Amino acid sequence: MTIDVTLLTLFPEMFPGPLGHSLIGKALEKGVWNLTVRNIREFAEDKHQTVDDICFGGGPGMVMRPDVVDRALRAVMEKGKARLIHLTPRGTVFQQSLAQDMATCDLPLVFLCGRYEGIDQRVLDAWDAEDVSCGDFILTGGELAAMTMLDSIVRLIPGVIGDEASLEEESFSHGLLEYPQYTRPREWEGREVPEVLISGHHKKIGEWRLAQAEKITRERRPDLWQAYQKSKDTR
Repeated sequence: MTIDVTLLTLFPEMFPGPLGHSLIGKALEKGVWNLTVRNIREFAEDKHQTVDDICFGGGPGMVMRPDVVDRALRAVMEKGKARLIHLTPRGTVFQQSLAQDMATCDLPLVFLCGRYEGIDQRVLDAWDAEDVSCGDFILTGGELAAMTMLDSIVRLIPGVIGDEASLEEESFSHGLLEYPQYTRPREWEGREVPEVLISGHHKKIGEWRLAQAEKITRERRPDLWQAYQKSKDTR
């Protein structure tokens, strides 16, 4: 399984950045996933490589031009033959389920990174762009959001993470935040590892971990806890 990713950005020098390191970087070197980065300015037709203009209707900031973005998209994808992801704060919030969906997608992934006040809506509509947000906060552009999402997506490809079982026990995999983790030494600064974890009793360890995951989720993420409770009721 290989994922082909193309990034359209005004700042190609930002990539691969963190994506070139650790397990994700090793997977990139091995060809488990492929990354192509294109500079949107290449598709501007004036000598200044202008990619933006003032907003119709007034207002602060500039908007990325539809004709320039369209030429960039035409160079890297065909409608129906790639999945176009537009990074924007107004998009669907990126979650683990969406990461899993993208990791198993049969189509190449094209990430469109906006800047300024955003991208002219007409070109987004014309290409059926999928609006996705990495959270309820504002970044200066889509590049960091794309990096975050790709890290989450690529690590789900079989073989990228050494212990596949660890993916099943991570936060959000079953609707809960992950339980606390401990390692050696057994006693540190007067703090002991919970006795159950060194008991060797796997059933009790599993029960403790579930109880801890439920407790943490209930206290820290009431929204996830409610969804988890509903999912239990429908089983």
